[in-house]
Formats: sequence, structure tokens, C-alpha cells
Amino acid sequence: MITLAEIDIKEQLNEILSHYSGRRDELIPILQGAQEQFGYLPSEVMLGIAKFLRLSESTVFGVATFYAQFKFVPSGKRTVKICRGTACHVRGAPRILDEVEKRLGIKPGGTTDDLEYSLETIACFGSCALAPVMVADDKVYGRMTPTKVGQILGDTK
Repeated sequence: MITLAEIDIKEQLNEILSHYSGRRDELIPILQGAQEQFGYLPSEVMLGIAKFLRLSESTVFGVATFYAQFKFVPSGKRTVKICRGTACHVRGAPRILDEVEKRLGIKPGGTTDDLEYSLETIACFGSCALAPVMVADDKVYGRMTPTKVGQILGDTK
């Protein structure tokens, strides 16, 4: 039995694909459009793209996994990023990361069960003078402390 969610995904994918002619060189732009639409690349979308481009699923998956920009699990509505660069590390980023992990109950690369938060670490934000740095919803927070994490994230459990 096909669910309404599957029909909706198929319709949305068909809308994305309607802008393309089905050439192999369109794979990455199609993947980008699908991820923008869905927030990640569900397996049924990957299959639909493979069929449209007349490629194997493994080829489409292989290309998508090569690029870090593509995600295969839903991301949270809010994203928290912790800098792990040298200046941030020396000034306490591991403590900040520990506090965020404790509050959200997830590790880097994870998403909370309610799909509210995703947690990432970034090599360097380039804001070393503000170290340690945390970015939440594209807002930069500098000179972070575990206490500030609580003020920014609030009671997340």
C-alpha cells in the first residue's frame, strides 16, 4: 500500500526532475535540488533519481556519498556547530562540546529524536579572536562557556 507521504515525495521529486532532461551530467544539480527540497536525500528519492537518469542506484549513491554536502538522514530544524580549530580547542571547545552533547543527548553528526537539533563540529570558523566559538542557527556566539551554552539552548531535554 502506498502512503500519502510517498505520493507527496514522488510529486515533489517529479517537480524537481521536470527542470532536467535526464542527462548524466545533471546528477549533482538534481541531488542538490532534492536535498534543498527534502532537507536530506531519502532512499526513495535516490531511487527515483537513478531511474530518471538511467543510472544504477549504486552509481547515484556513490556520487552522493563522495560529497560531504549530501545528507542521508533528516537534519534538525536547528543546527548547532562547534569549532574544533586550534584556538577554540586551546580555549575550551571540548568543554563546550561536552555541554552541548549533554544538553541535546547527541554526538556530532547526530540529530535529536524530535528532529529539533543537529550537532556538527567544524574545522574552523575563522573567528579565532572569539574562541571558543559556537554557531547556532547561523548566529555566531564567541567566548563560549558551558553556562552560556545553557543560556543559548535553554532547557532542551
